Amino acid sequence: MGIAGDIVIIIVAALIGALIAYKLKQPLVLGYIIAGIVIGPYSSGVTVSGVHEIEMLAEIGVALLLFALGLEFSFSELKPVWKVALIGTPIQIGLTMVLGFFIGRWMGWELIPSLWFGALISFSSTMVILKTLMNQGWIGTLSSKVMIGMLIIQDLIVVPAMIIMPQLNDPKAGLPLLGLATLKSAIFLVAMVFLGTKLIPKLIAIIAGWDSRELFLLTITAIALGIGYITHLVGLSFALGAFVAGMVISESEYSHKVLSDIMSIRDLFGLLFFTSVGMLLDPQFVIENWSYILLIVLLVGTGKGMIFGLIVKSFGYRKVVPLAVALGLFQVGEFSFVLARVGLESQSISKEVYSFVLATAIISMVLTPIVSGITEPVYSFSKRFLKWEAPKTHAMMTEKLTDHVIIAGGGRVGQHVAHILKLLNVEFIIIELNFQRFEQCKLAGFPVIYGDVCHEVVLKVAKIDQANLILLTIPNITISQSLVAKTKLVNSELHVVARAEGTEQVKNLYDKGAYMVVLPELEAGLEIARQALLHLNIPAVIIQNYIDSTRKKYYVLNPPVQNNSETLTQLKNAQNLIEITWARIEKNSPFIDKTLKGLDIRRNIGVSIVGVIRNDIFRPNPEAEYTFANGDLVAVMGNNQQREVFLKAVV
Repeated sequence: MGIAGDIVIIIVAALIGALIAYKLKQPLVLGYIIAGIVIGPYSSGVTVSGVHEIEMLAEIGVALLLFALGLEFSFSELKPVWKVALIGTPIQIGLTMVLGFFIGRWMGWELIPSLWFGALISFSSTMVILKTLMNQGWIGTLSSKVMIGMLIIQDLIVVPAMIIMPQLNDPKAGLPLLGLATLKSAIFLVAMVFLGTKLIPKLIAIIAGWDSRELFLLTITAIALGIGYITHLVGLSFALGAFVAGMVISESEYSHKVLSDIMSIRDLFGLLFFTSVGMLLDPQFVIENWSYILLIVLLVGTGKGMIFGLIVKSFGYRKVVPLAVALGLFQVGEFSFVLARVGLESQSISKEVYSFVLATAIISMVLTPIVSGITEPVYSFSKRFLKWEAPKTHAMMTEKLTDHVIIAGGGRVGQHVAHILKLLNVEFIIIELNFQRFEQCKLAGFPVIYGDVCHEVVLKVAKIDQANLILLTIPNITISQSLVAKTKLVNSELHVVARAEGTEQVKNLYDKGAYMVVLPELEAGLEIARQALLHLNIPAVIIQNYIDSTRKKYYVLNPPVQNNSETLTQLKNAQNLIEITWARIEKNSPFIDKTLKGLDIRRNIGVSIVGVIRNDIFRPNPEAEYTFANGDLVAVMGNNQQREVFLKAVV
């Protein structure tokens, strides 16, 4: 069947490899590479015959990968960490190239291959890191923002590296060519910005207006590959054109739709690319050189991790951030394969160097979730031997704290809780490690500690031994589990309320000793459903039964915390079924300056006044002589008809 049969073999093998990688909780790209090794020309059994043709198709995969990278590029993601990303990343790449150069020379390679090896190992894996951060619940933390910012700049540097690195073969002849390529790139970039921003968005808008998904997908694919082919014709990189096309479209209002539609094609051709990468690795080479490969992995991982950690620390990041970045970005990434293919095609590196790079990348990718996962234990262990500065505090007198609430995490959820507690005059303290969120809490006037919630010194400052309750609003399950266990050791009577994602995390937190675990997405869904059902005039009893049955399904792991829990649940449900309406007394209301007794609302209308809020002070069951005033918020209880009559009378 020729190339058609080869594609069938690749897709089936990639599926099997992807399933295995998924079960092992590894990125699917590793499954594709291993599948390529198995069906490659160096392996026995079912193999691909037309490797060269597959490599040609894989070039489309590279172009689409960089097209999607251009679409996803956003300066807004770099704003919080722009200094370490824009300045620190080039420094990191330069230092890693020096490290790789010395490793290459130690291996006995020539000057140019050693420089290439340094360049190839300097890039980290965006795919692996994003998946690892999501699995560990670190997305949104300061550490993750630093990593993602540096990864974005790394990915961007790949593009000029594909132009510059091949010129190292003959520097004297290469410098004029490099200058010419730079001039061509500048002209092409200006032309694309001028013409692309005017023509391409209009073309996409016209096609989108026709409401044909097939035409829209065909259009964006043609734009990506067509512009890439134009750059190839003028002597520039095919992938460079696709990347610039993505950047141009990223500024249009259709960028998100373009990205969502191109993803499936990108992933399919990306599969061909990563499988073709694996085809070039000889398993026999790995067996014969396993000791050198493991040593290179150790040298690259240790050296690269130290470079990342020191650079991040030099930019003012402290506590767990340098360690997390060092243990997260030590691996060799997928765009190294893109650059390595350029090195092979330009005969800048041999298959031996390529094989060492590929083996190092695969092993380091596999190790990433394991190595990154020890960040918290290593950080906790190091704090026992290092002197840590006292945590910063704001708007608080910690010596007076007692019977208070500790809010672990000053993000959106933590700040919402803080607003409510502040209105109700409940003593609380926020603990936040992210400096930006610490500043936000300061501006809001909340009492806040800048520090790591898992640090014993921070918990001591927050008076955990005298606290009434601790609320874990942070989404990181690793930190939550650690903190629940630590809390029980310090104050066994302290109740801990935590958030989780999924029943497995719920069970883990209860096993650690949590008092209550909340599923935020479930609660949001239930509230949306409740509002919809109320709007449709569904009886409150039916709504509450639905909510209770749904909660029971997801919170089945909730342990009984005290006797008579069934009675308490029924009382809570009864409270939820009481129909209460709030009405505001306006300046023209007939109720102003009249007493509750004089109006005789209970006899005339049938509702009961159960509470009044005046000047942010709640008065339950106001006395008969209570006089209404402009701005009062009145809570009334009764049936639908009675409450409607009251709302008309109060106006």
